Amino acid sequence: MNVYTPILVLGILAFGFAAFSIVIATFTGPKRYNRAKYDAYECGIEPTPQPMGGGRFPVKYYLTAMLFIIFDIEIVFLYPWAVAFDSLALFGLIEMLLFSLTLAIVYAYVWRRRGLEWD
Repeated sequence: MNVYTPILVLGILAFGFAAFSIVIATFTGPKRYNRAKYDAYECGIEPTPQPMGGGRFPVKYYLTAMLFIIFDIEIVFLYPWAVAFDSLALFGLIEMLLFSLTLAIVYAYVWRRRGLEWD
C-alpha cells in the first residue's frame, strides 16, 4: 500500500483543487445573466441551417483522424520500451528500430500521397 500512497495523495490534491476552483468561481464570478449568456456558444457567427440527416464530412477528416490514431499508438508502444530499455538489451533495440522503420515508411507514403495537406 505504501507504493500507491503518493498516487492517492496526488489524486486527492487534484480533486480538491478542482472542487475548490469550482466553488470559489461560483462565489467570486460575475452574476450578470442575459439572453446572450443562455444562448449556445457559436463563436459569434450565426449558425447556418443543416440538412435533416446532418452534413457530410470530407474524407480527409477521417484520414487525418486515422493517421492521428496510428501515430498515437506508436507513442503508446514506445513508452513501455523506454521503461524496460535496459532489460531488453540489443534485441529490444532492434525490434524497436524495425517498428519505427515500418511507421516511417508509412509516414513517407502518406506524405508522398499528400495525405497530410488539408485543402
